[in-house]
Amino acid sequence: MENKTQSAEDFNSLNVLYFIYKWRKPLILIGILAIIISSIVALTIQEKYKSTVILFPATTSSISKALLTENTFKNEDVLQFGQEEEAEQMLQILNSDEIRTKICQKYHLMSHYGIDSTDKFKQTKLYDEYQSNITFKRTEYMSVKIEVMDRNPDTASIIANNIAALHDSAKIRMQRDRAYQALSIVEKEYKAKIADVQRLTDSIKVINNLGIYDYESQSERTNEQYVIAISKGDQRAVKLLEEKLKIIAQYGSAYVSLRDNLFMQRKQLNTLKTKYEEAEVDAKAILPQKFVVSNAFPAEKKSYPVRWIIVVVSTISSLLIAIILILLIENIKQFKLKGTSETA
Repeated sequence: MENKTQSAEDFNSLNVLYFIYKWRKPLILIGILAIIISSIVALTIQEKYKSTVILFPATTSSISKALLTENTFKNEDVLQFGQEEEAEQMLQILNSDEIRTKICQKYHLMSHYGIDSTDKFKQTKLYDEYQSNITFKRTEYMSVKIEVMDRNPDTASIIANNIAALHDSAKIRMQRDRAYQALSIVEKEYKAKIADVQRLTDSIKVINNLGIYDYESQSERTNEQYVIAISKGDQRAVKLLEEKLKIIAQYGSAYVSLRDNLFMQRKQLNTLKTKYEEAEVDAKAILPQKFVVSNAFPAEKKSYPVRWIIVVVSTISSLLIAIILILLIENIKQFKLKGTSETA
């Protein structure tokens, strides 16, 4: 059985070799033509140069929490690299319409890519060219790679570096929109609390002008003095002390209520002041949102096309297609001959 299998394999190999030898001239001609044509096509393809920027996202989202607030629950380090979540956020921002539109407008990519400005689908063609020449990838080290292909090496490097810079401006713009809204809310509450504290302070000053400064100690001392004055029979002192006791009795409870309320309001004011200062820092301060591992520079060698690969792949593909077609033609001929012999 093994001998029969071996003989069949040898027979098939011989058939293949015989087939190639039989059709050697057409195959050689096809191969030469494929090499010539693919070489011409490869030479006409526009050369492109690639520039790359590698970034690590930062973990810090709030400057105030990272630098000003004592946070025992979450340790935010301004020097710590981001992980998978931050890398995915960076990719989303880099792929945003905001960055794409700014790059297209700043470097006039529509005319740079040779797109007709009167074309009905000019924006679609522009974005297709943009996506084919500018790519963003996450690496296995949780960094993000920006790759820009262009026929001009200087343009490729400039665009790559500019995209990296626009990441910060886009992210900071989004964060600031929210931070200014938060600042507006806190500022409103903070100013309202200042007004409340001032109102309570003014009310207490009015009571202070009536002679009440510390209800508990004043009431106690006045009562003691009143008892002493009665025991001495000092009617003048008794009358004066009675007037004081009336004032204390009339305004004492109001003073205590205002004093306790003022203490609570001042405590809340201190909390709001801290929040206001934090919100102001988040809204106005700027902290880089990325770590740049390597900036882009003009490439010295082209990255596209790799002409020898185009020639080799085209030649092999042409030969395979030619062999398939020849086999198909021979099988059709044998089928026709077999049908003719059976009819005869």
